[in-house]
Amino acid sequence: MRTGNIRAIAIMLIAVGFFSAMDAGLKHLSTGYPAMQIAALRSAASIPFLLASIAWARAWGRLRIANPWLYVGRAAIGVLMLVSFIYSVSVQALTDSYAIFMSAPLMVAIVSRLVLGERIPVRRWIAIVVGLLGVVIALKPSAAHMISLGGLAAFVSAVCYAVGVLAIRMMSRTDSEHALVLWYMVIVCIASLALAAPDWQPVASSQWPWVAFIGLTGAVGQYLLTIAFRLAPASKVAPFEYTALLWGLLLDFFVFSISPLPRVLIGGTIVIVGGLFLIWDEHRAQPVVSPAG
Repeated sequence: MRTGNIRAIAIMLIAVGFFSAMDAGLKHLSTGYPAMQIAALRSAASIPFLLASIAWARAWGRLRIANPWLYVGRAAIGVLMLVSFIYSVSVQALTDSYAIFMSAPLMVAIVSRLVLGERIPVRRWIAIVVGLLGVVIALKPSAAHMISLGGLAAFVSAVCYAVGVLAIRMMSRTDSEHALVLWYMVIVCIASLALAAPDWQPVASSQWPWVAFIGLTGAVGQYLLTIAFRLAPASKVAPFEYTALLWGLLLDFFVFSISPLPRVLIGGTIVIVGGLFLIWDEHRAQPVVSPAG
């Protein structure tokens, strides 16, 4: 069980990297297309990659689902999460959006305790809070940012993310990760296409590589995220979403030419320290197995 938690954490770290790359692609596309259309393109572009992975794993027989309505509900939350986050990054820097969105892991941990009954040791609560304080120090969100439309959209997206994580935990008790990812993406695609149709804008040929990019990174990230939350309790995996802050800083600097301030670097270091403590504490808690004989 402990080894499974460590593996889940490693998978989450990789998933966050893929999602951060996808977010950069979403921000690029948001300069020319409506948020709902980008959400539709993102989900539609991911489906071929998901089907390819299922074919590779010969997992067609694992696509059965126990409760279709749970998928519909999770997909509705997913559409709102995508659209609100896309809008947020379209009107402000990635790091500004991440400052508020990074409250999601803390919300996941709290709701996991209330809804799923997952036990969270005090020392890990402290590490989670320290990581969140690092985000605040790094980005110093002002009152104006918190009540702006971009900030509000990021907060809505964070709430949707937390609810979606709990849905994954419940649905994974009966359904495979292939079913969880594929049918979620299919329903999100259908819903967002229907909502985007009235204001649909033709996609320029120069933008299709970006569409393929967000499809690939989104599919891989979603698949890894689902596996991570399937392997370990949400309260142990979710805090590593904080590493998205570091990706955001790098992408803002190298892709969007936004230089980080010193307080951002200080706060980022605190986030890393909080995450490293959680990893160390997980290793320390592993039972010692004596060699046979």
